[in-house]
Amino acid sequence: MVTPASVKSGIAAGLACERLEVIGDGQHFQALIVSSAFEGRNRVQRHQLVYQALGERMRAEIHALSMQTLTPEEWRSRG
Repeated sequence: MVTPASVKSGIAAGLACERLEVIGDGQHFQALIVSSAFEGRNRVQRHQLVYQALGERMRAEIHALSMQTLTPEEWRSRG
């Protein structure tokens, strides 16, 4: 069974994150991802980076992943 911790470790292994939080029930997950890799990228490009980090797991194991993808500056400005 896929756990929030395993999704989190998969993202962290492929993407340098300043902040990473994942919650979920084994099939549906929500992630808050703050990474400088998102600088200058639109929402779709940011999500593609996360999908690349998860690789095959995204298709085989994770049925739904909703993401909030922010740069460190965007995260700090939420204040």
